[in-house]
Amino acid sequence: MKPVSAPAALAAAESAARAAGKLMRAHLRRTKKVNEATQHDIKLDLDVRCQRLITRQLALEFPTIPVLGEEGCDATIEEADARWVVDPIDGTVNYAHGIPHACVSIALQIRDRRRYTTLVGVVHDPFLDETWTATATGPARLNGRKIQVSPRPRLSEAVVSLGFAKSKDTLDRMLPVFGELIHQVRKVRLMGSAALALTYVADGRFDAYVEAGIRLWDVAAGGLIVQRAGGRFEITPIEGEPYKYSLNANNGHIHAPLKRIADRFPTPTPEP
Repeated sequence: MKPVSAPAALAAAESAARAAGKLMRAHLRRTKKVNEATQHDIKLDLDVRCQRLITRQLALEFPTIPVLGEEGCDATIEEADARWVVDPIDGTVNYAHGIPHACVSIALQIRDRRRYTTLVGVVHDPFLDETWTATATGPARLNGRKIQVSPRPRLSEAVVSLGFAKSKDTLDRMLPVFGELIHQVRKVRLMGSAALALTYVADGRFDAYVEAGIRLWDVAAGGLIVQRAGGRFEITPIEGEPYKYSLNANNGHIHAPLKRIADRFPTPTPEP
């Protein structure tokens, strides 16, 4: 495959994210068709519609690059030299309940031998009209303006976002992490969108985001944005769970104490 132009990929991803965001915004207050609902998760018909829209938009400029997404993937994804990694609605439960804290996340990853690295990341919040972007060699930006992580050096000053995934093992791990952190940080926030939590770390609103059991499509774009904003983005694969990770993203200054707390509790075991 010939090299992919990062500026062209960024433009295509941003256009696709805005198209899906427009659809999300139009349906925020409308009754939504639920395809599947469990105790801790909801899947909407709009998730599928938004991913199809994104896939069509991206294919206009990059017809040979397959999509790995929350709502399914192209059959060629495991052999691809490049892949789009898409979460069409990150924060679906928020969105399903009419809470305007959800976004579109799109990343482009390139394979070097057996390892993928992220070349482009876009996260679009259609409700605040905020779009975070980054490429592997450029600065992170919010609506075109350069951003950077917070300079706060101490955990006691930090606002830390936590995520609680839907499975019992990840809930069981994160509850004691919450219990430890709540006494050591300024505030803990549970907002319900991994991609937005990462972008909030990137522009200094949050100082860190920690979660166990997060999926690649939730964090691929936001992780690059954190890194290009000067922060630390660390994911650890969970054995037996494809595209599933434990995550510690932060401003770099508080990485060590956060890691010590997270490492005190066992890694989630694969679900049967």
